[in-house]
Amino acid sequence: MSFARLKLFDRWRARREWKAKVEDIHGEIVAAARTPELYAAFSAPDDVDGRFEMVVLHAGILLRRLNEIGGDARPVAQDIVDRLFVGFDDALREMTISDGGVRKRVRAFAEAFFGRTAVYHAALEGRNARQLAEALARNVYRGQVGADALGPRLLAERALAIAGAFEAIDLEVFLEGRFRYPTGRGGPT
Repeated sequence: MSFARLKLFDRWRARREWKAKVEDIHGEIVAAARTPELYAAFSAPDDVDGRFEMVVLHAGILLRRLNEIGGDARPVAQDIVDRLFVGFDDALREMTISDGGVRKRVRAFAEAFFGRTAVYHAALEGRNARQLAEALARNVYRGQVGADALGPRLLAERALAIAGAFEAIDLEVFLEGRFRYPTGRGGPT
């Protein structure tokens, strides 16, 4: 095999391995968003929109940490966002929504995703549980409960705990798939 073909093969293998790592991170985000406690104890709506909100929250916390790390972590964050939107697209198609409807919904998801993560990041940055609970009450609970309700308060505490625990994690831990979201109300395990 020629040197050029070996280089091409090495790049292909590296891209394949990278894609698998992004899939692992995406899988961890989705698993965290599907934690039964979120829907039982925290009363997050267990429907398409509620699960979308949980993905946005958990992905947002991870993306916030990657952006804090900066440098090589930024392209990682972008690849994760890209993978999240492929997942949103796939989920809509599985619901047999037409191509035009999928495009429209994905556009709405993107607007919601980036708007919510900006609000959540600001609250997490200031470690402001009240501000975060207000945003969660408005978004996750669709304004049907106030920020003082148990669900938004518990969810805000959980998000702050995860964000605090992620502060100690460097890029290699994410890339090696050694990070985990919590199984309970605290930080990662």
